[in-house]
Amino acid sequence: MNRTSRLGLFLAALLLIPVFFTPIWSITLTAPQYPDGIGMYIWVNDITGHERHDIQNINILNHYVGMQEIDPDQVPTLDIIPWVIAGLIALAAAAAATGSRWLAWIWVALFIISGVAGMYDFYMWGYEYGHNLDPRAAIKVPDMTYQPPVIGRETLLNITAHSWPYWGTLWVTLSLLTGTGGLFWDRIAKKKGR
Repeated sequence: MNRTSRLGLFLAALLLIPVFFTPIWSITLTAPQYPDGIGMYIWVNDITGHERHDIQNINILNHYVGMQEIDPDQVPTLDIIPWVIAGLIALAAAAAATGSRWLAWIWVALFIISGVAGMYDFYMWGYEYGHNLDPRAAIKVPDMTYQPPVIGRETLLNITAHSWPYWGTLWVTLSLLTGTGGLFWDRIAKKKGR
């Protein structure tokens, strides 16, 4: 692998580091009783409110319709994602250090597989919260479910949910683009005999 491509992979590894320090996703709820909105950030290892009491207020809303309480300790994926990110950083750095093409393509494959698996897990998490409702809930609407959108906007009763990627996802995307860009540059340079 040429020097430029190896630098690209090394940069791709570095671009994943900020993912540990900024949320990867944001979900905001707006309703007449919360005109300014309440919401939560999803980090690689935690779920926090946009404001101090937002998670508590979301759980109160959830309680009325029978949804489960949002508790980061009950989301096993939050224990796994940091290790996946750390592994991708190490693999990209190793591919850059050794100049190994096959190691670099394994990095790309694992990166894409991890991303698809993460989005599927996020969908299933929302599905579980939105469909597995307590039959003793105070508010019951026949055939109504409360699954928030994975991405986009959806109105559920008088609450509108907005779900969008946050800064952490930008760093993840930049890392993948930088790493794969370096590999394609390597292929072009190889064909030209550089």
